[in-house]
Amino acid sequence: MGGAAANGAANWAAIDGAGRPTLAEIFTAEPDRLSRLALDEAGIRFDWSKTHLTAGLIDGFAALADAAGLAGARDAMFAGKPVNVTEGRAAEHCAERGEGSPESVMRARALHARMRALIDAIEADAFGPIRHVLHIGIGGSALGPDLLVDALGRDSNRYDVAIVSNVDGAALEEAFARFDPSATLLAIASKTFTTTETMLNAESAIEWMAEAGVEDPFGRIVALTAAPDQAVAWGVDETRVLPFSESVGGRYSLWSSIGFPAALALGWNAFEELLEGAAAMDRHFRLAPWRANAPVLAAFADLYYAQVRGCETRAVFAYDERLRLLPSYLQQLEMESNGKRATADGRPLDRPSAPITWGGVGTDAQHAVFQLLHQGTHLVPVEFVAAIEPGDALAEDHHRQLLINCFAQGAALMAGRASEDAARDYPGDRPSSTILLDRLDPSTLGALIAFYEHRTFANAVMIGINPFDQFGVELGKEIARSIGSEGTARFDASTRALIDRAGLGG
Repeated sequence: MGGAAANGAANWAAIDGAGRPTLAEIFTAEPDRLSRLALDEAGIRFDWSKTHLTAGLIDGFAALADAAGLAGARDAMFAGKPVNVTEGRAAEHCAERGEGSPESVMRARALHARMRALIDAIEADAFGPIRHVLHIGIGGSALGPDLLVDALGRDSNRYDVAIVSNVDGAALEEAFARFDPSATLLAIASKTFTTTETMLNAESAIEWMAEAGVEDPFGRIVALTAAPDQAVAWGVDETRVLPFSESVGGRYSLWSSIGFPAALALGWNAFEELLEGAAAMDRHFRLAPWRANAPVLAAFADLYYAQVRGCETRAVFAYDERLRLLPSYLQQLEMESNGKRATADGRPLDRPSAPITWGGVGTDAQHAVFQLLHQGTHLVPVEFVAAIEPGDALAEDHHRQLLINCFAQGAALMAGRASEDAARDYPGDRPSSTILLDRLDPSTLGALIAFYEHRTFANAVMIGINPFDQFGVELGKEIARSIGSEGTARFDASTRALIDRAGLGG
């Protein structure tokens, strides 16, 4: 992956030292700005014209991308080379949608064919009359499928899907209350098939089915895992195990068998369209020059605000109820990938890493957090995501007002409004980008998610970190396992008191 700190110090110095004209001044100085910073790709319009990326800054970031070896890192990832250097693994999520090394693409296609065959069997009632699908996973094993089903499955009457990730029993009980256990299929998603929360939830779901009189609950289980032997040892029949490659990371895994509940609920054709939409974005990322490359331009803007302007957060607002889970999905993708403090070659990171990703749904957010965005003291880059075609059949005023509000917020953040009354003064000059889908369908959603994946990768390469490991997740898990098994002596006084108060001591 290399390190921008070693290869691009001069480029960073030039970028850090650039002037800071206002957005209004930039638009005046660059009359061709919209034609350079608005791209149409895979049914999506990307617009970064209301960011502070000047022509000079883009040149500087393009030089930095070259110095950091972005092209080589990108090609290595698509070739199936071990770009996950700390774990010595490839990162082959792109092979799941047909863009990768020939061997990995063939393996992915074979595993997809296995998944489709099982879906065909389910649809033919080989498991009995299934109406409900209870998908149990956590992190990437749940966030991706949840986003897909919520965004695309609202009008589907194929199967009722519940995706449960929280080990809090209330989450499972909510699904139990909705479902008939005799008509429920249980999908257990875990890369290792040892994830504590997932396996505990799975055991409770099996107990629920058994108590309801389901004769063979294990006969209703489908395992989605990169450790098929572990799933078989746990009790799942080998014919109902859907493997995926060890080189596919959890937060990049919705394209693999982890996407099983979406493929079942939406239909196989929709799942294939999702994959092809993502592949179209893969090809764009591989072939487009930096100055016309959507993920790379987005990374340039991200880096400018995080590295140069010191912005510690980035806000994403979906002006589409169907995309309400997108901010949560991006939180894991971006912060688990790029929330690092060491470079890929093991040195301390001497620049900020990923900003905090947060967001919500428009127009709700306008009546809550937008006060801070317009008049607060924090500079927060804002991203708006919307679709031209409505997702409802109500009067067109609903969608018209939704889009009007979306576009007005971006204009207001940029322009502001001066007032002698300080309470009514809007400073303006606040950046935003807009991602506008022609319509929300499997193809455009696939392209959108792949865009975010490649944007995250480009950010990582240009600051010199590895986006494919997540060791920071492990420490809390290790400590959690020790509570109740090792006593409380090793903990600080506050933690000991909380453990004792809750009655969790050994």
